[in-house]
Amino acid sequence: MPSLSEIYRAHPVHVQHKHPDLNSLQELPESYTWTQHQDQTNNNSTLNHTVPVIDLNDPNASNLIGHACRTWGVYQVLNHGVPITLLHDIQHLGETLFSLPSHHKHRAARSPDGVDGYGLARISSFFPKLMWSEGFTIVGSPLERFRQLWPQDYHRYCDIVMQYDETMKKLAEKLMWLMLESLGIIEEDLKWAGAKGEFKKTCAALQLNSYPICPDPDRAMGLAAHTDSTLLTILYQNNISGLQVERKGSGWVTVAPVNGGLVVNVGDLMQILSNGLYRSVLHRVLVNRVKQRLSVAYLCGPPANVEICPHEKLVGPNEPRLYKSVTWNEYLGTKAKHFNKALSKVRVSGSMSEEVIS
Repeated sequence: MPSLSEIYRAHPVHVQHKHPDLNSLQELPESYTWTQHQDQTNNNSTLNHTVPVIDLNDPNASNLIGHACRTWGVYQVLNHGVPITLLHDIQHLGETLFSLPSHHKHRAARSPDGVDGYGLARISSFFPKLMWSEGFTIVGSPLERFRQLWPQDYHRYCDIVMQYDETMKKLAEKLMWLMLESLGIIEEDLKWAGAKGEFKKTCAALQLNSYPICPDPDRAMGLAAHTDSTLLTILYQNNISGLQVERKGSGWVTVAPVNGGLVVNVGDLMQILSNGLYRSVLHRVLVNRVKQRLSVAYLCGPPANVEICPHEKLVGPNEPRLYKSVTWNEYLGTKAKHFNKALSKVRVSGSMSEEVIS
């Protein structure tokens, strides 16, 4: 079975990783200048349109999550079991990494066809303008890349990443079953989850993102609108706003940070598995002129060659199958070619399509 790194390498996108040191720029270059994007933002989102915040200790958590997945495609969780000290450690690691001199960070730059290491967002190739951000992707062990960044201290940082990865994997398993339970799917119904439903063979990546202070944030974009190809994504955004999600009828809504909370996004593969009941959320990141923003995303998908299709419990005479079967490997290939229109490309012919995103 191919690794996630091998899968990404098999479906390359052409990203230009040579870019200026954003921290040193006093003016916004033309290559980073986007058209006005604030007009669609719902400025009253904190009053009228708030992304659901769910306490995982609530006995009704599964139903609350199910409702959030149907109506938003995103929710925040509290009492998730991730120690606050670990969140602070991964935050500190990101701050340390992105504060390194530009030439130093480029020692661990991604290869042109790779996914591991330092560089610009993979989605950059689909847009004519550059994004005001930099990232660091970790798939598997970070040992080799961290040796390039910290020849003396790499063990300390590797330990943090491995602990964070293991903790997120356990949380992803819990969230997956809460989401599936709300669809009426139990452990016996999902063979690839394993005999004990532990999702041991799932593929995952860790994505650290930095959005430096921007001299002209109204004309810049931190991360352009996109959906995740995953089953689910768990995001730690600390306490600095920037993440926005699109909700039908509400425009762009800011996901206000909740102290100690984690954001959970529904991904494309979960939309397929749920036969469209759960919607993969379109999201983006804005920047600001006051503070650097850092985030850490845990991207969780199925084993690379497991076929994902609408679950049989969710298909019937009145609920036709909306999507073809597809592996994550195959879907990433479709995503690499068609980006935000990928879901429409695996839609069953003749079914109404709602996911073509302009």
